Amino acid sequence: MIEEVIELFHLAQPDVSERQLARIYGEALLNAAEQQNAAQEVVAQMHELDIDLNRRDPYVRAFFTSGVIGKERRDNVIRAAFENSSHPLLFNCLLVLNDHDRLFLLRTIIEEIQKLDDLRRRHFRVQVKSAVPLADDQRQRLMNDLRKAFKLEPVLDQRIEPNLLGGMVLRVGDFVFDGSVRTQLVNLRKQLREMSSHEIQSGRDRFSVAAGN
Repeated sequence: MIEEVIELFHLAQPDVSERQLARIYGEALLNAAEQQNAAQEVVAQMHELDIDLNRRDPYVRAFFTSGVIGKERRDNVIRAAFENSSHPLLFNCLLVLNDHDRLFLLRTIIEEIQKLDDLRRRHFRVQVKSAVPLADDQRQRLMNDLRKAFKLEPVLDQRIEPNLLGGMVLRVGDFVFDGSVRTQLVNLRKQLREMSSHEIQSGRDRFSVAAGN
């Protein structure tokens, strides 16, 4: 099975765009994982790897993108870090990407395999930002509303941002639904400034008319 994944990786032509290339890799890996009944394990591990990379400092992230670090050194690090802690398909995927100088595609591959897995399971990702963690009843109401609206099963990615003050911000794909207190206050301040500007201008107009008379 791993050989099949490697063969599919080799089929990717150098003139294919990075996003298309990542999609080919992601689909090949997911297909192989599904045949081994390990799709959820592999997808979850890739998601955890993405989260871990986000938390690391730039030097760690540069390991996957910098051309300065040689293949052999990368290979040794990958084997030490992943061989005994990751699914063999994910481990071999990293080795193949390194061998072909394409580790820089890893983040995009993770995005593509997640999209494809969600599509196949009729799921969709919803990023939820709130000032404090959602209570269980809030989370359940939100899940029910999302199910009714999209006719799909939502998967919530909850993030805490205290500067929102209250309410929440939802992101579904490229669409953002902002119901935060912070945004309401910003909008209120904007409206007050516009009202003040209008009153000042009206006063000037009245003064100009009076002066002309």
